[in-house]
Amino acid sequence: MTFDLGVPVRLRREDFFVSASNAPALQAVEAWREWPGGKLVLVGPSGAGKTHLAHIWATAADAIVLAGGELAGVDLPSLGPRVAVEDAHHVAGDARAEAALFHLHNLILPAGRLLITANAPPRDWGLALPDLVSRMQAAGLARLDAADDALLSAVLIKLFADRQITVPPNLIAYLVPRIERSLGAAAGVVALLDGAALAQGRAVTRALAGELLDKD
Repeated sequence: MTFDLGVPVRLRREDFFVSASNAPALQAVEAWREWPGGKLVLVGPSGAGKTHLAHIWATAADAIVLAGGELAGVDLPSLGPRVAVEDAHHVAGDARAEAALFHLHNLILPAGRLLITANAPPRDWGLALPDLVSRMQAAGLARLDAADDALLSAVLIKLFADRQITVPPNLIAYLVPRIERSLGAAAGVVALLDGAALAQGRAVTRALAGELLDKD
């Protein structure tokens, strides 16, 4: 009998592994007191670490984190002077949400700080509100690249360790070139292997991974 007790997601600075693919973005986020105009747009593919960086910044700056898709229903004046808006590209095409993001600029800038994450630069969102377009075009931009081998390896080791699983090095070397280059994919394969090992009463090994991932 096995129980899925869940694994806590840790989004602290000490849990963020720095590699060539994310070091410039981390540097930009940590320099938040010097952001031009008080704001920064952080872009990158899904699973690259945008949420982790947003929460690192929120802890450092005592900021609020909210989703772009929820912006239209938020009491903006209650948010305070420092706000992170995640997946802000979702506001595009929603007149109320675009207006809310525009008003948020006016409420907290330039004295406050605004961090915006998205999967692409604002010019590619398809924004309709001209005033918001001009505000977004004036923001500094930092990019997160897809996870490189060093980052994926470190994340896999940490995810297994979070589940109190010690794995052989040949398993990590086997997994890295076979999974999608995202932190979400790493978490998915670790959960898959852990579940299979528990169900079968086996250790998490390269052989088990081969059985699960080489079925094709």
